[in-house]
Amino acid sequence: MSRLSWCLLVLLIGATSAVAEDIKNPVAVFAGLDKILGITKNFEEKVGQDVKFSNLVIKAEVCNTTPITEDPKTAAFVEIDEIRKDDTKKRIFSGWMFAESPGLNGLEHPVLDVWLVGCKDPNAPPPPVETEVDPLQTQDKPADTPAPD
Repeated sequence: MSRLSWCLLVLLIGATSAVAEDIKNPVAVFAGLDKILGITKNFEEKVGQDVKFSNLVIKAEVCNTTPITEDPKTAAFVEIDEIRKDDTKKRIFSGWMFAESPGLNGLEHPVLDVWLVGCKDPNAPPPPVETEVDPLQTQDKPADTPAPD
């Protein structure tokens, strides 16, 4: 094996092992807009279960987030059916929604809009909180000077 081939192999192995696996979350968080009433509503659903918003039935098949060590990316595979006046359902959306780009793949309906806000796991530990240290408070304070006589 040539030196160049060996280097390429090492780079390839390093690149594939650096990819972290997405976190699968049990709850998808959506926002919906009723354009007629001018009302925005946030709602949650368990992955794999239906949630109703007006005359739409929304179902997230998966809701994934990247680990906190990577750039935040949240995606859900969503199916949306519209319930018609004769109680039949018509599939009007089936695809991926991305929380960081709600206008990219959200549902744009003549009366209702739906987009992914995020994913969550109620049983997951809270993320670590980063606190900023105020450099003025950490400096050594000068000793008190005596008052003049």
